[in-house]
Amino acid sequence: MSSTNSSLTLVLASTSRYRRELLERLKLPFQTASPEIDEAPLSGEVPEATAARLALAKAESMRAQFPRALIIGSDQVAFCEGVRLDKPGDHAGALRQLQHQSGRTVSFITAVALVNATSGRKQTKLVPTEVRFRKLNDLEIKRYLDAEPAYDCAGSAKAEGLGISLANSIQSSDPTALIGLPLIALSEMLRNENLLVP
Repeated sequence: MSSTNSSLTLVLASTSRYRRELLERLKLPFQTASPEIDEAPLSGEVPEATAARLALAKAESMRAQFPRALIIGSDQVAFCEGVRLDKPGDHAGALRQLQHQSGRTVSFITAVALVNATSGRKQTKLVPTEVRFRKLNDLEIKRYLDAEPAYDCAGSAKAEGLGISLANSIQSSDPTALIGLPLIALSEMLRNENLLVP
């Protein structure tokens, strides 16, 4: 890395291909590692607190393994009218989610954390995204899922793909937040650690 922190390894505490592909946009060398944490929300915990806590926990969980690293953690919590939307896992789950989201607004709260394992410095930021879904009929939902089975995405739709056709509007300060890793916020955090971005 061309920077004053060139001796530190950059680590993405995630095995998500979406987050890996996003981080590759910054053209910095990095490693990925799988954080082993319990991702269940705490009793009474609001979505913003869940996302922030888990993003930081993912990064912190890698400190012993990477003692000389800048470690990135990220987490996203989606909810619609009080219902939390996890990854559906299969067609039936995705169908139910999209039926519930039809004509409604879904809030995606994405948190990013950066931990300097050497200095102990921690940075976190929340980036909310509001997605207003069109009124969808079951045939449209079926056609979408047949073409793009988004079973590994909270909310069951990929805005970076065909899923964009299901939306009326998307509001966010950072379009990459919805995909899972807010690059505007992360770039600022990396610059705070004296990495050159770009």
